[in-house]
Amino acid sequence: MENQDKQIKEKIVNNIKEYDCYLAILESDGYSPAFVYTIGLYEKFKHPEIIIFGLQTDVMGHLLNELRDEIRKGNKYNPNQQYSGVLEGYDIQFLEVNQANYADYLGYASWYYNNTFDFPVLQMIWPDKESKWPWEIGFNENWKFKQPLLDRNTDFKYQEERYLGVYTTFHALEGKPILYVYHNEDGDWQFHTEYEPKIEDAKLICLEEIVKIDSTLNEIYYLNYGQTAYRNEIGGEWTIEDSKNEEENTVNRNTNTLFSVKRKFTDFINYFLRAFK
Repeated sequence: MENQDKQIKEKIVNNIKEYDCYLAILESDGYSPAFVYTIGLYEKFKHPEIIIFGLQTDVMGHLLNELRDEIRKGNKYNPNQQYSGVLEGYDIQFLEVNQANYADYLGYASWYYNNTFDFPVLQMIWPDKESKWPWEIGFNENWKFKQPLLDRNTDFKYQEERYLGVYTTFHALEGKPILYVYHNEDGDWQFHTEYEPKIEDAKLICLEEIVKIDSTLNEIYYLNYGQTAYRNEIGGEWTIEDSKNEEENTVNRNTNTLFSVKRKFTDFINYFLRAFK
């Protein structure tokens, strides 16, 4: 891993020297959308770096290279203005990325700029086939979370509706720290204060409400389907585990295996499904 990181950093430096920018490409993991961003535009041209989400990575890479070429010619892109001629058949526009979102997406850019966030970034936004923007009523619902809007929502980073129902217990609502988070294979979220919550303690609340109770839950907004996150205390480092490693993980646990917890959580969900029919 360390050697791979070193190779990436060397490639960033070399690409910026040769091509005026480096394209950092992150594929979708099945839950979070793919995205691509530039490194070097600010150093070379004093133009904000650019990030794009939700399209195929080769398409996003092509778009960013086209934008770099225009910036080389002296053109400049500004937030909240529409531009034609970039995405065939559609206008695009740019949003100014809030620095509170930099750490979530721009790690190598931060490294390149001396481990700081002292550089501007624009997010290129694309519309749906009806030319509606993600924040407009009627935007394609299937594409709504392909483009997290990085100029806003710093208080709520999850890629679902704020009113999505999630599972917890009354202990969390009374202030006991949330230490265990589960993003089930079927998309359900669970936020718990105990390793083995009791069904009789169950509560169903909005995702936004649980984040309001503990804003540090935003730190694991990216938790993929089937993953578990746990910590020892609020503010502590999260440990992320994949469900496929359950049997391996249980060997190192002294009590209450993860497998048994998963069985209980299945009962927990079925209980709610029956209760809310």
